[in-house]
Amino acid sequence: MCGILGVVATTPVNQLLYDGLQVLQHRGQDAAGIATGEGGRFHMHKGSGLVRDVFRTRNMRDLVGNWGIGHCRYPTAGSADNAAEAQPFYVNSPFGLMLAHNGNLTNALQLKQDMFLQDLRHINTNSDSEVLLNVFAHELQVASNAPQVNAETIFKAIAGVHRRVKGAYAVVIMIAGYGLVAFRDPYGIRPLVIGRNDTPGGTEFLVASESVAIDTLGFKLLRDVEPGEAILIDLRGNFLSRQCADRTVHAPCMFEFVYLARPDSVMDGISVYETRARMGEFLADKLRRTLPHLEIDAIIPIPDSSRHSAMDMAARLNLPYREGFVKNRYIGRTFIMPGQATRRKSVRQKLNAIAQEFKGRNVMLVDDSIVRGTTSREIIMMAREAGAKKVYFASASPPVRFANVYGIDMPSRSELIASFRTDEEICREIGADALVYQDLEDLKAAVRAINPSITQFETSCFDGHYVTGDVTPAYLRKMELERDQPKASTAEPEDNDPVDHHDGTQLGLNLGHG
Repeated sequence: MCGILGVVATTPVNQLLYDGLQVLQHRGQDAAGIATGEGGRFHMHKGSGLVRDVFRTRNMRDLVGNWGIGHCRYPTAGSADNAAEAQPFYVNSPFGLMLAHNGNLTNALQLKQDMFLQDLRHINTNSDSEVLLNVFAHELQVASNAPQVNAETIFKAIAGVHRRVKGAYAVVIMIAGYGLVAFRDPYGIRPLVIGRNDTPGGTEFLVASESVAIDTLGFKLLRDVEPGEAILIDLRGNFLSRQCADRTVHAPCMFEFVYLARPDSVMDGISVYETRARMGEFLADKLRRTLPHLEIDAIIPIPDSSRHSAMDMAARLNLPYREGFVKNRYIGRTFIMPGQATRRKSVRQKLNAIAQEFKGRNVMLVDDSIVRGTTSREIIMMAREAGAKKVYFASASPPVRFANVYGIDMPSRSELIASFRTDEEICREIGADALVYQDLEDLKAAVRAINPSITQFETSCFDGHYVTGDVTPAYLRKMELERDQPKASTAEPEDNDPVDHHDGTQLGLNLGHG
């Protein structure tokens, strides 16, 4: 999971991209980068950390041009602490390309070998995004018979990418001197939306991971990029689109609606806010069916992504809804922090219990999901320390029992609390007095109720079904072995200021079509 942006405008886009990345910061807090273009010349700055820490005034001054892309990174492939894997990525052949990618390729290793042995291209990092960029570059080179790139060769190259690449990917690419390309994998697993802004100087286009970036930047939401579709916006503002995949299945990632996306976003015609509210209604119905004897004094959300589910659950049960935790908004999202120790320490820094809401009460805590159990266990302990008599726990999503291979940090079943435990065992493990999970069919119904045209979802972390059809038990075992291998410790740098790094993350390149 990462956040990506791409824009072709009539005025400088550096501030626009910066503001857009701030809005998408929840999608990745490990690194950030922006690349802009002046015709055939690229400028880039990227580094580790939050958007506000990566960019300084002097960096922004150097990011000149009326078109560009941005990325905020949440690492699932590659190294979390490697600044060289911050995006965008750049190659200078065949035409000069910049790429930002959200997702995860399931055949990245094979593609990397093909790059070296057949395509004669060198991959410098462990990032599958660099692999994807080089696949596109190679396909573009094969498709081009002239020194100038054109729409036909670009669409042909993307069709080649779809044939070779497996997994989940939403992509924005700058082609030097030509324009912006955006495309989505044939299953539509990761989200990508298009916005338009009509100005006196001409029409501007913006593509982003979530509609919230479209809204806040003053653009009008047009639609989603369809699975397998590619859109092309040249530097004159001309907009073209084409279906480039031989076969498509619309199966958006369910975990986007459970946790990843902001509630004010609309993706694939589905309001995240409405979906989470309906999750609470279905959860209330299940509680009535399965645990009608529980005496509950208050429904309390674990902020923020479970708040809307908790509110509608309380309303459905005719029970008081109370805010029992205060969130420190200067601490990152716990789920997307690398490492169990970091997550455990962060929970206490991130949340503080309001004792008056717990003392002497039986409380039902509602969270969006239980992944590793670390956060749930700590929060239940906090509620007891605040004086709760009984602490019940509800998950707005089903048990997370299987690895995710499409861009979410769940690569090893050994890390997932529900993988090899029953609901009763999970309840004891997290220290709750009772536990209720959402049923998968109810979760699907909650999302489908907003947009009935979506009939299939990517739900592999809940049911072990991988929609791309290429994920084998051997592949999953290899992922787990790689994940479980102890990593060599690395010393923290003394100077974390990303501005003065001399690691090639600032570019001023004059790139043409030959």
